[in-house]
Amino acid sequence: MNANDLLQTALFIVMLIALAVPLGRYMTAVLDGSSMVVRRIGRPIERLLFKLAGVEAEAEMSWKHYALAVLLFNALGALALYAFLRLQSWLPAYPQGFGPVTPDAAFNTAVSFVTNTNWQNYTPEATVSYLTQMAALAVQNFLSAATGIAVVVALIRGFARHTAQTIGNFWVDLTRITLFVLAPLAIVVSLVFVSQGAIQNFKPYEDVSTLQVTTYQAPKTDAQGNPLKDAKGNPIVQDQQADKQTLAMGPAASQEAIKMLGTNGGGFFNANSAHPYENPTPLSNFVQLIAMLVIPAALPIVFGRMIGDRRQGVAVLAAMTIAFAIACWGEISAEQAGNPLFSTLSVDQRASDGQAGGNAEGKEVRFGIAQSGMFTVATTAASCGAVDNTHDSLTPMGGFVPLLLIQLGEVVYGGVGSGLYGMLVFALLAVFVAGLMIGRTPEYVGKKIESYEMKMVSIAILLTPLLVLVGTSIGLLSPLGTGGIANPGPHGFSEVLYAFSSAANNNGSAFAGLTVNTPFYNVLLGIAMWFGRFGTIVPVLAIAGSLANKKRIAVTSGTLPTHGPLFVVLLLGTLVLVGALTYVPALALGPIVEHLVMISGH
Repeated sequence: MNANDLLQTALFIVMLIALAVPLGRYMTAVLDGSSMVVRRIGRPIERLLFKLAGVEAEAEMSWKHYALAVLLFNALGALALYAFLRLQSWLPAYPQGFGPVTPDAAFNTAVSFVTNTNWQNYTPEATVSYLTQMAALAVQNFLSAATGIAVVVALIRGFARHTAQTIGNFWVDLTRITLFVLAPLAIVVSLVFVSQGAIQNFKPYEDVSTLQVTTYQAPKTDAQGNPLKDAKGNPIVQDQQADKQTLAMGPAASQEAIKMLGTNGGGFFNANSAHPYENPTPLSNFVQLIAMLVIPAALPIVFGRMIGDRRQGVAVLAAMTIAFAIACWGEISAEQAGNPLFSTLSVDQRASDGQAGGNAEGKEVRFGIAQSGMFTVATTAASCGAVDNTHDSLTPMGGFVPLLLIQLGEVVYGGVGSGLYGMLVFALLAVFVAGLMIGRTPEYVGKKIESYEMKMVSIAILLTPLLVLVGTSIGLLSPLGTGGIANPGPHGFSEVLYAFSSAANNNGSAFAGLTVNTPFYNVLLGIAMWFGRFGTIVPVLAIAGSLANKKRIAVTSGTLPTHGPLFVVLLLGTLVLVGALTYVPALALGPIVEHLVMISGH
């Protein structure tokens, strides 16, 4: 990692924090209703929406009522999205004329977008209509992001309140987050993308003439479309020429904005953020990086302000930032080192294999290794999953970093809402471990952490590793699972491990060498996505309800300070220790052994 890489990383972090602090202040004011935007502009809109929906805005919910609202709302969203995908050929705004999505793929996609995973095992521009993109997928991008923020706000209220039976109103939180946080930011970011060249239209796909004619061979078929074979059983091929290319159109910029701001990650095009219509310039790439992490970085500020101790939010934000910087260093260093076996080749030979100046294989040439490395870290530290390069082409250690970031629960800034509530769960575990070491009842921001909270913490932390490791085992033991592996050996193992890690932790990125658009993987990964999301949300809300009901205790000389450097180190140590104990055996069979094979000269 050279000086230029350090400068780029430092500049990004400084700009991110500079934007996150005022955004955190604004979000706090929106959520407590004191913002001028809410009081003067939003009240009439809120009253109308609540009246139409039959919502009593002043009536708050217990944690069980809040959790039930979250589950029912998202279950209905999944059913609506499934219906869109199955019925899209009979709906308007459909210039492409594609058929309905298959039942298993529609199930997987519906669960994926509702859970903020946005796992895409299909080609969007060749599968879904404009209406499905806008009214189904993009809408869920807003709602799944708003759900995550609402859950973490409910948890923060649990810390802030004392002897209370309620943690807020889910419908009010959802409405304010969507209308006054996500929608305005998405409009601004959309306009920035359009100014850089991202497309936003409703045109039919366009056929354009290519600069040169391409000659290729294709199988010869009979009238029924079956390939013809010669007397020896070999397929008969014929020369064909192509002088036209079909360019996909559509309202891409608007979906791109909420895709990044909501840490959703599902692209309008199959190439995702490597596609020039989604991510036209290095400036748009940098804006995408900022948009991906600015809300997750702002939420610790919201945490500190809502509980009345801003130092607590700063400590959490510091832990996230340190971990992010270390991950960027590891990722960029691994990709710039490349494969040592190429060091003996000529410059032209290294360039032809994507190894000139490091591992350029799979990288978008407009952005280079440094920007691609930062994007890889950001999208897997957050639960985003958007990509501007091919993760399957990363070096073994370059693949190890994003895989580990996903498996740690994506709490290094993390997803919108899910990153902070995941980090706060680790904070509760950290103070519990510290309490065991000194023989005191653990406390965090004025609340005693007792057996009930630790049971819920255990469920929240251990559920996703259970889904990942059991799912990976099933995938590797079943012929239906191994049949999709294109790269045998440790890399093939990593592909399956990455798929279940990405699904259960609601990331959505993939090692693309694994064929997953099959009924086996669609159903299995869909189950992992659903329980990975809501199996964690329910215990988090249970913690919120328990904490809100407790009295605030006074700080004494024996209280562990949770706002200084010592706690930051303790929090990071707990995060890494839990991840290492849980996943190291699996990682050793994948990227670690692949790295050892590489450096041994094979």
